[in-house]
Amino acid sequence: MKLFLVEDDATIAETVSRHLQAWGYDCHVAEDFQNITEEFLREKPQLVLLDLMLPFYNGFHWCREIRVHSKVPVIFLSSAADNLNVLTAIQMGGDDFIAKPFDLPVLVAKIQALLRRTYDFAVASEVLSCGPVQLCLTDGTVSCQGKTTALTRNELRILQVLMENRGKTVSRELLMQRLWESDCFVDENTLSVNVARLRRTLETVGVENLIVTRKGMGYQVG
Repeated sequence: MKLFLVEDDATIAETVSRHLQAWGYDCHVAEDFQNITEEFLREKPQLVLLDLMLPFYNGFHWCREIRVHSKVPVIFLSSAADNLNVLTAIQMGGDDFIAKPFDLPVLVAKIQALLRRTYDFAVASEVLSCGPVQLCLTDGTVSCQGKTTALTRNELRILQVLMENRGKTVSRELLMQRLWESDCFVDENTLSVNVARLRRTLETVGVENLIVTRKGMGYQVG
């Protein structure tokens, strides 16, 4: 697995890179902080580790740029781990947020969990349906009446859980457990942001009001 580490602190970059290589990962450290997107496209990593405070443009900017081209999982690394930055990271398309300073074994465990959830998840070859809406688990797309769009990992997981439980109310607690397992930064606002993003994505293929909020209980489709 190739990882792309975008970190301008040379000491941290070297330490993290060396530790990840010891675990068998091919870790490429960013070299040109003015052209992160170009470097990302050239290296084609399976996961990005992205510092928030960077020269020229911050991590939010580069995450948004990466999302134009790829759904690859992105983990933010930053000492500025307040709620606003965590929520913004998720809104920009991030999958996790790890506060500095962090323990290297914890970082590796989170990387392993995210890679496992992202790439093992695509092994399934099923299509879930709810009326004209079809969710393809193989390639992570949702379709409706000839229109198709790709989903992010979190969008895919939310919609899968809801469609697997079609007609039933799925609690927010279950959704958070299925989404992030042991990730510790999850809260109610983070889930709400991801559901809102999923609704906007569904609208791009003409699907409105598929996900119903059951106040005080959770969400439901069908």
